[in-house]
Amino acid sequence: MTKKREHSPEKLVDTIIEALKDLKAVDIVSVDLRNVSGAVCKYFVICNGTSNTHVSSLADHVQDETLEKIKEKVWRKEGSQNAQWMLLDYADVVVHIFQKEYRDYYQLEQLWADAEITHFSDVL
Repeated sequence: MTKKREHSPEKLVDTIIEALKDLKAVDIVSVDLRNVSGAVCKYFVICNGTSNTHVSSLADHVQDETLEKIKEKVWRKEGSQNAQWMLLDYADVVVHIFQKEYRDYYQLEQLWADAEITHFSDVL
């Protein structure tokens, strides 16, 4: 028997975005992929940090906050070794935390041009 989730993917996205804002992530966006054919999940959350340490800290904080606030564990984590691009996979939501030059190079937002993209203002 599998445990039923007590929250929606939208609640997970909100929790992730608040965690990213807490540690001053840069240029936070959510990409709604629910109406995109062939999408691998329901949402992407994309942001960038200012250094390897910042990227790593953002990923750690997201994991801590999602576990504490909504009891959601990350299913898979990639990129910890060099913290240039870290990925946190929560199945319905995938979080991409980049260093700026890698985000500029891969341009994930442009790959999903059919999706609805929401920008969140930076916290200063």
